[in-house]
Amino acid sequence: MAESVGRGELSPQRQRTRAAIVSAARDLVEAGGVVTMPRIVTAARVSEATAYRYFPDLVTLLGEVVVPMDTHTAMRAVADSVDPVDRVGHAAQALARQVLQRQGAVRALIAATIVQPRPVVRPGSRFPLIEQALTPWSATAEPDQVQQLTRDLAVVISAEALFTLIDFCDLSADAAVTSLVHTARSVTAAAVTSAANSSRPSGAGVGTPPALTVVAPTRPKTVGTGTRPRR
Repeated sequence: MAESVGRGELSPQRQRTRAAIVSAARDLVEAGGVVTMPRIVTAARVSEATAYRYFPDLVTLLGEVVVPMDTHTAMRAVADSVDPVDRVGHAAQALARQVLQRQGAVRALIAATIVQPRPVVRPGSRFPLIEQALTPWSATAEPDQVQQLTRDLAVVISAEALFTLIDFCDLSADAAVTSLVHTARSVTAAAVTSAANSSRPSGAGVGTPPALTVVAPTRPKTVGTGTRPRR
């Protein structure tokens, strides 16, 4: 397939054609429905062959249409919080809600990046969002602890996790978001607690248990002449 053709290399007529394809793709994305190249070209009133002259694949086209989340804006509601659990919970909900708003495009991107033989970069927001959510805790934690928690959360705070809950667990969209947020908070709480315990000096904060007094059993005294008692 041909490489994506930039706007500066096109004649006015071809620029209008390209703009029509992008506009049709954007409208489908914002509608939240199924997004495919045939549906895009139908809406743009061009042939599929024409669309592929401008964009080598659906991923390239959607990469121009799908704008990554502004993580600073998304985290504004918890900007003053220093609790990583609350911050991660908010981040998980923000990403899940955005995915639901344009899930047709997100599903198409996931499918396309799985089946394409060449490596492609899928537009996404999870890692910048997780990085924002773990601030300021990440500044005091060990780098390997931050890295591990980031990896764990990347599995949870994701479109793939949300679609698993909806498609395979048969949850409603709202219930899926609630479950995803709960899992993200639980994973974070466990990691933060583990990090705090590992940085605590051995024995710190743990009282010394009292010494146990062991009492040896005593043999009952023999009464009488020492003859075997009568049974």
